[in-house]
Amino acid sequence: MITGVWKGKISGNGGLLKSQYKLELKLVQNGDSLTGTSYYYASPNNYYRFKIKGYFNTDNSTVVWWDEDMIEHSTNNKLLTPNNDAMINEADFNCPGGGKMMLDGTAKKKEDDKQFTLHLDKTDGSNFKDEWDWLIDNYTYGANDPYIIDSISNIASAPVPEKEAAQPVTINKPVKEKKPVIKTTPAAPKKETITKREPTVIAPVKKDTAPVLTIEEKFQKREKKITTEIPLVGDSIELRFYDNAEIDGDSISLFLNDKLVFEHIRLTDQPYTIKLAVKDLSDNNELTMVAENLGTIPPNTSYMLAIVNNQRYEAVLTSTEGSSAVVRFRKKSP
Repeated sequence: MITGVWKGKISGNGGLLKSQYKLELKLVQNGDSLTGTSYYYASPNNYYRFKIKGYFNTDNSTVVWWDEDMIEHSTNNKLLTPNNDAMINEADFNCPGGGKMMLDGTAKKKEDDKQFTLHLDKTDGSNFKDEWDWLIDNYTYGANDPYIIDSISNIASAPVPEKEAAQPVTINKPVKEKKPVIKTTPAAPKKETITKREPTVIAPVKKDTAPVLTIEEKFQKREKKITTEIPLVGDSIELRFYDNAEIDGDSISLFLNDKLVFEHIRLTDQPYTIKLAVKDLSDNNELTMVAENLGTIPPNTSYMLAIVNNQRYEAVLTSTEGSSAVVRFRKKSP
């Protein structure tokens, strides 16, 4: 997935960018678009942070994003960076194997045609803890909901950082000497900014995640739609499950006769195979596929191949937040 934390550097020579600087990028796919945040930094205490937007062209694996607004920076900036100048980036999404994923391309300032070299690697950790971490960690477990993504994006759009606004407070000493003119007004915006950023990271996220249902509750709540019926003969039945379309992080659970038998099945282009002994099944059976998430391209669709007594049966199972797909297995009468 393109969603995740990316780390690397931008290298070049021109303007305020003398040689190179580090970049941490948190990308989140939301339908056809990308959102998230970028950190240009020398250390965790010396950085600029921007809100980003962009898009992912799946036809040629090209990723384009740009810095939209600067939302935060440290007070002691000694970076050899483009300062407040936002950047436009274009990179190729490469997966050379071994679990390694890279973004290689170019970057430039919005007001400058000079290009710099960009290289990022996808990583598991982050140098900067913020409101996007929870969403990225839980992206394939329901946090890819567009409402949640938009909520986090709005949370991250803070006003100009309070750290910079705090500098005028150095005037506090002369103000205190003139008690009749207690100018506490400069401190008020600072408090408002801080109170806005406190709930930024925690409150809205917890509000969204509080009502998350267990897989058993999803099974009980959702409408069950019968997709196909397959006869049961022979000694066993083999079932193979694949992602039916683009591999987009679909995850499912399976219930057999109202009992959870398999969960957290990640659908890919490789089969997830299970075998059931016919003698252990009833005369009439129902296998229900419940979507744990909807992937990045809803709905959650699985291609199922059933092999019964050397006979092949195929079905496309579709599951949404309102319905689950059911396959019936019936033993033939003697």
